[in-house]
Parts: sequence; C-alpha cells; structure tokens
Amino acid sequence: MTLAPQASKVNELVRRLDEAVTAPDDAARCRNVKAVLIDVVGRGEEFVPAEMLKTATGQYARRLLHRDPNGRYTALVMVWDRGQGTALHDHSGMWCCECVYRGMIRVTSYSVAGGDPEKDLVTFHREKVVEAGVGSAGALIPPFEYHTLENGGDDPAVTIHVYGGEMTSCHIFEPMGGDQYQRRYKELSYTT
Repeated sequence: MTLAPQASKVNELVRRLDEAVTAPDDAARCRNVKAVLIDVVGRGEEFVPAEMLKTATGQYARRLLHRDPNGRYTALVMVWDRGQGTALHDHSGMWCCECVYRGMIRVTSYSVAGGDPEKDLVTFHREKVVEAGVGSAGALIPPFEYHTLENGGDDPAVTIHVYGGEMTSCHIFEPMGGDQYQRRYKELSYTT
C-alpha cells in the first residue's frame, strides 16, 4: 500500500523527530528538533492534514499530530485566527520547540523579576518580542519558559509545537496591575 504524499511527509517528520529526541540532554534535543522543524517546514511543502488547519471559535486550536509511543515527545498543530493568542504562561517544566508553518506569529518572552513563579504572585519583566514567519523556529528550556504567543498578522497562522512529553496542563499568569501577575493552574485539551 502506498501512503498519500501528505501522510508520507508526516511519517518522515516523525521518523526524524524520533532520531532528534535521542540526544542526551534538553539543550541538545531542542537543537536537534528545531533543526528538523526548520528543514521540514522550510521546504515549503504542505504536509499537515487539511482538517488540522481549521481555526476554532473563541480561542486558538490545539490539535495532536503525533504522540510518541515511548512518551518522549508529542507534536501538535496550533491554528491561530486573527487576534488569537495565549495568556502569559509556563510549560510546566517541559522543553518545547515551535515552528511557524503558515502566517506570522508574535512571541513575547518574559523573565522573573520578583517573587516565586511556583507560588501565587510573581513579577515579570518583558524581555523581547520576536515576529516569526514561515520556517522560523524557537525553543524553550525551563526555567526560561515564560512567554505569550499570538497571531502577528491578518490571516490565520499555523504553528507546529514539539513538547518533551505530553503537556496536559500549565500555569497561566493573569495581570494584577503593573508587572504583578497571579498564577493560575490551567488544564489543556485538544481541539476537535
């Protein structure tokens, strides 16, 4: 049986990610995964199934592309309609690589300026804002994991995220005025 070109490309991505995550530490895994994403997405070939590219009403779409059977990583497709984005959040101590598949994404990174992010109240300092286009990729390795993501353009944007496990929850940080934020636990789910 011959695989459809789309499925074949997803299988190639999975095979290459399987190899990339065998590195001995998070920094090396992130370098490897980021290189794979830049190479595969940078070719400009469409490989994400069409049903995963649809926007969702009210919030960005979060869809599972692949779950490693050994629990080493998951690959997700996220779709961001115009004006959609995340709250300031962490990755619950999990590394992540992100790559823009379509459109433009704005990533704002933050550092802890006071308090303890494991407690209720924390002060953050905005570090930098990056506008990322197709084929651009970044990585987050805890404790440098605090950021926001948002659609940076007028058209829907699509990103591929590879996490060092399955991220089923995180903490979001709600503004309390000034640079102060209140930490809140958030369950994460996949968009149907």
